[in-house]
Amino acid sequence: MKDPIWRPTTERIANSNLTAYQKFLVDNFALKFADFAQLYQWSVSDIPKFWKSIWKFADVIHSRGYDRINDGDHMWDNHWFTGAKLNYAENLLRHSADRNAIVCWNESGDKRRLTFGELRSQVAACAAGLRASGVGVGDRVAAYMPNMPESVIMMLAATSIGAIWSSCSPDFGLQGVLDRFQQIEPKILLAVDSYSYHGKLIDRSDTLLHIVEGLPTLRRAVIVNRKSPIFAADSRFVDWNDFLQPTAEPLQFAQLDFDHPIYILYSSGTTGVPKCIVHGAGGTLLQHFKEHSFHCDLKPGDVLCYFTTCGWMMWNWLVGALFNGVTIFLYDGSPAHPDLSTLWNAIDEENINVFGTSPKFLQSCESAGLSPRKSHRLDSLKAILSTGSPLPDSSFEWVYREVKSDIQLASISGGTDIVSCFMLGAPTIPVYSGEIQTRGLGMKVETFNDEGKSVIDEVGELVCTAPFPSRPVQFWNDPDGAKYKSAYFDHFPGIWRHGDFIKITESGGIIVYGRSDATLNRGGVRIGTAEIYGPVEALPEIEDSLVVERRIGSDSQVVLFVVLAEGSDLNEDLIQKIRRTIREQESPRHVPDKIVPIAEIPRTVSGKKVELAVGRILNGQPVTNREALANPNSLLQFEALAKSWE
Repeated sequence: MKDPIWRPTTERIANSNLTAYQKFLVDNFALKFADFAQLYQWSVSDIPKFWKSIWKFADVIHSRGYDRINDGDHMWDNHWFTGAKLNYAENLLRHSADRNAIVCWNESGDKRRLTFGELRSQVAACAAGLRASGVGVGDRVAAYMPNMPESVIMMLAATSIGAIWSSCSPDFGLQGVLDRFQQIEPKILLAVDSYSYHGKLIDRSDTLLHIVEGLPTLRRAVIVNRKSPIFAADSRFVDWNDFLQPTAEPLQFAQLDFDHPIYILYSSGTTGVPKCIVHGAGGTLLQHFKEHSFHCDLKPGDVLCYFTTCGWMMWNWLVGALFNGVTIFLYDGSPAHPDLSTLWNAIDEENINVFGTSPKFLQSCESAGLSPRKSHRLDSLKAILSTGSPLPDSSFEWVYREVKSDIQLASISGGTDIVSCFMLGAPTIPVYSGEIQTRGLGMKVETFNDEGKSVIDEVGELVCTAPFPSRPVQFWNDPDGAKYKSAYFDHFPGIWRHGDFIKITESGGIIVYGRSDATLNRGGVRIGTAEIYGPVEALPEIEDSLVVERRIGSDSQVVLFVVLAEGSDLNEDLIQKIRRTIREQESPRHVPDKIVPIAEIPRTVSGKKVELAVGRILNGQPVTNREALANPNSLLQFEALAKSWE
């Protein structure tokens, strides 16, 4: 067994929320566990009692208690805390009025702060505006917004009255927005008519006009920081400040079922119209509390930054930390503007305790030769989180070498489907390079082989074999649940199949090998794409990569596409170096048949590599929903290659 790259100190373990929770279990449930592994095993063997303890430890505000913790004949119709009445926004806004709730920076250097008292006041004014516009329980409020305080305010206002929130970021194209919002028929749209990214002001006024024209159910389109004069005389549009209706009346919170919908999120939609995934108030609340408290060790008054957009579920996850009394740090713009030190500067200036980002950002910092431990204090920083794709060994090593030696580096993995994580970190156990630390408490995650048998230390499908409260409560416009059941429960009947290819190690860690529908098949051996990305992208000559399988008759060919670092050339020496590196670090089966240079890797708007769309192009199949990509024109290079290879 390999040595850990980091171990928590005795003091850190003693002061952790996990240790406080374990004392709570002793005092309230007469349960005592020797270590985290024992705690995890209990959490997935007595699931109702575990979630009962979270409800109590979190001190959820509710107007009526629950009758039963969970019931249902199947995982897909299992209901939690039946009979309970609560409100999501009320729980997030419960903290002392003078404590900081939101800090926001943007590319222009503007810095804004809102206390919980100020946030609550603005949510009340926004809720009054929503009610005056005829919004009520179950209505949809949509947003086409950057990551800024108004987005949080409108979400909390909507959920305070029982409406359902759904958002896209303004880098989505017109059809991508309509493919999502036309399905859910919103009454209110919150939007900007322009946004800044990497020092450029990007006009979206024409797109916004077409969005509004394509949503006939809209009562109002509320514009924040209006730049374009074309909206001034259009009665369909109202400025943010005019929409707010300040009131001296206390903020009212609709008391609703535990499973009452609060969020509609969307599948990536790279192979068809996105699925509308509906999440409930209580499950989201408890799951995020558990993750922020026990897996991230966030305490009241701590500052959490996760670089995200409103088009990614990590925005919902970030905002959920308000429930813990945490200050959330929002960044509106490019993390590389004016350079890659911007967010490291924010960590020092705002005393950020937990910093969340992507593997791509960490790799970019490494490639640029940054050494934050030399250029910044980073005194407050106790954890770095990374998600969006597997974090390679080289990034683990860079963080502990060039950022901070005493830090919890937690690769985390879950998704839009559960608006949370299946696997993530824990502050009281070691970190092993290349591995996610643990499965989430209460999440009975296993690896199934092709025969549907649970295996350890073997690669297979990520499944969850027991109910959990943050499962989707439904898909929108899926009255009999057929789409929902087929999405997760058909492959292994009655078992949640997530679609990731993973290995659970003997020590309890997890290695993610990529999407199972994008895995490669070499002579009957399944290979995860991340197994190739890790060694390839650690090479200084390679900036990015993508690997897919191309069928040729009854045979297949593995093609590796590489984006070269500046000044590099894909000559025969580099090709052999790539092949040799993959062979030595993985196996001869991992070596691609073909290595091809390209200009850029296609990615979703949340930054994930799009292997499936490229695979479809190379195999002569159509890609039906290019609007789901952040850079749809990147597919043109693969179409040209596919034609030349015919």
